[in-house]
Amino acid sequence: MKRKPNIIVIYADDLGYGDLSSYGATTIRTPNIDRLAESGTRFVNAHAPSATCTPSRYAMLTGDYAWRASGTQILPGDAPALIRPGQFTLPLMLKNAGYATGVVGKWHLGLGDGKVDWNREIAPGPLEIGFDYGFFMPATLDRVPTVLIENRRVANLDPADPIRVDYRSKVGSEPTGAEHPELLKFGADPEHSNTIVNGISRIGYMTGGKAARWSDEGLTDQLLSKAIDFVTARKDQPFFLYFAVNEPHVPRAPHPRFVGSSGMGPRGDAIVQFDWTVGAFMQKLGQLGIADDTLIILSSDNGPILFDGYDDQAVERAGNHKPSGPYRSGKYSIYEGGTRVPMIVSWPGHVRERHVSTALIDHVDFVASLAALVGQKLPRDAAVDSFDMLAPLMGQSERGREFVVEDTKLMVTTGTTVASSGARILALRSGDWKLIRGSVEPHEFHGNEIGTLPHHQLYNLARDPGERENLAQKMPDLTARLAAMLDKLERDGRSAP
Repeated sequence: MKRKPNIIVIYADDLGYGDLSSYGATTIRTPNIDRLAESGTRFVNAHAPSATCTPSRYAMLTGDYAWRASGTQILPGDAPALIRPGQFTLPLMLKNAGYATGVVGKWHLGLGDGKVDWNREIAPGPLEIGFDYGFFMPATLDRVPTVLIENRRVANLDPADPIRVDYRSKVGSEPTGAEHPELLKFGADPEHSNTIVNGISRIGYMTGGKAARWSDEGLTDQLLSKAIDFVTARKDQPFFLYFAVNEPHVPRAPHPRFVGSSGMGPRGDAIVQFDWTVGAFMQKLGQLGIADDTLIILSSDNGPILFDGYDDQAVERAGNHKPSGPYRSGKYSIYEGGTRVPMIVSWPGHVRERHVSTALIDHVDFVASLAALVGQKLPRDAAVDSFDMLAPLMGQSERGREFVVEDTKLMVTTGTTVASSGARILALRSGDWKLIRGSVEPHEFHGNEIGTLPHHQLYNLARDPGERENLAQKMPDLTARLAAMLDKLERDGRSAP
């Protein structure tokens, strides 16, 4: 290895195991991502740490399962910073190894120390936990404030038009989706029917900052441009880029050039847009002459969801498409569809080409694996759930983890407010077996089964990937052993060696 490789993590938002043609999709075609898979290793047993976004991103960046820390649920747009200054992180580790570090895209890990003043410097945030540069959405596409932050300030903010945000009471006089549905591009449920921005109603209330607000249709191009600027400026030194794209999260409003491209409505079109983004980004790496020096990991923060608050015909136009592939349910669910996600790793000349890996891997392993790659030692009290999976990531071994802990939380509705503040559900993957800890009665959210039962569930995924035959009563000894193992992993405070 002549030099340390550049490292890029491309993290999709709500992309399912079955949403790519390289993973069996036949309705949607994703040729650029398919080419990336052909140049490297495609994983069929890779997992996001959680079935929802904030906890997965927390675990991926820290190497700690999010369920070990308090407050690691889906955050509102004005939540305080979840990863605190001084905490060990993936970007900090790589910065210590001589890397320039950047994040472009979705953040959703909180900002500041409490109620953020969006008109001043905003900290702590990405720059306080190891990133040198950031250009990012504070939370999600469907939450206010609908602005982008560059480093510590809202980009393009007019001081004469200050931003105010509130998640409890309306601020300002701007119309809301609940009051003026005739102004909307598409309808929304009560949770998503607050302030209207760009013809789309959002979660939460906002006023001001009109010059700083993003255009949903142009956001992908804007983020791609910033990602390209970052790698172009740093092509002569090792860099790490966390490129957290917005597809196919709601609200789905792809650029007009992609509208109708999938035949499946806005969700399918957003996936085609994501594929184009990957292709354009890869083309730029080639033009810069750094493609062969760059390790790319492409994956998703959790499983898929069709209806997620907006009436965009995702359910009606899905046809025969199975966004979770052969697995059950999707986003929010403790079933496999919630956390088993597509993952592709490519690095020409280093990662095994045209390989399909069955190794069990979790995104929480990125910290220890990339530390091994760049020769960094982890502190004993850091990355407590991250295993060194460098060999399987390179396609050099099929021996992955012996176990993975999966998690989700129940979504709780209070009036028109929805939050993931309910019961925590944990599951243990061990070999072909999966134990879902008993919790509460069955729940659904936005059409996806959460996967809860008052008693333990046990599935053999080799024979039953759809998790339909609960073997817990037939195999009580194995169920008890796995339940005890899960209890111990939770109690011990760490799972890594």
